[in-house]
Amino acid sequence: MSRIAARGFAVASATAVTTVGAVMGVAQAGVGQPSNDAEATAGDSTLLADLPVGQQAQVQTASLTQQATTQGIAADATAKKTAEEAARKQAAKDAVARQRAAVAKAKADKEAKEAKEREEAETKSTTASGTGSFPQQASYTVAEVQAIARQIVPAGQFQCFSNIVNHESTWNYQAVNPTSGAYGLVQAYPGSKMSSAGADWRTNPATQIKWGLNYMNERYGSPCDAWSYWQANGSY
Repeated sequence: MSRIAARGFAVASATAVTTVGAVMGVAQAGVGQPSNDAEATAGDSTLLADLPVGQQAQVQTASLTQQATTQGIAADATAKKTAEEAARKQAAKDAVARQRAAVAKAKADKEAKEAKEREEAETKSTTASGTGSFPQQASYTVAEVQAIARQIVPAGQFQCFSNIVNHESTWNYQAVNPTSGAYGLVQAYPGSKMSSAGADWRTNPATQIKWGLNYMNERYGSPCDAWSYWQANGSY
């Protein structure tokens, strides 16, 4: 390396000043300590060229190593900052996603609750409507009894209700079980329990239907739940 190149390298590589000073302290015994940093830099720049080639290489290597270390530290700091920023952004996205999911679930739960309440209100309203809208007759055909039931039982539950009544009494509102004495469309036992729905429970199928629907709702949840139980047990 030429003297001019060595001086240029020493000036450009500020990180090597200390190392050069240490080397020159050994190589130039008896030379006085520079009075300030500017003098040290100038002196080191001049004396570096006077070092043997091997020592110049050592100084240059130390400088490059220090520069690489500094750059590595800076790169690590940048990478850490980038990772932290990415983690922060992801956490924010996750929080927004969780919030949206919670809102959607709350909305779905509310809608399901409202739908259930509407269905229950409809069932209660139908059950509580009484028999006043069904004029009393001396007798009823199966078709007439079924028509009354369609007006009292919710449409979505009618088939299940019909399945039970068909098995229990074949839609005969005056059916009596000769063994137990169970009575009517839904074979209430004892039949007098149906008086809670009306005093005319013996002769009015509307009263029996009203009582039977209320019984299925209260004990099983709905006529379809009662039918599921009936299928599993042969009775309800």
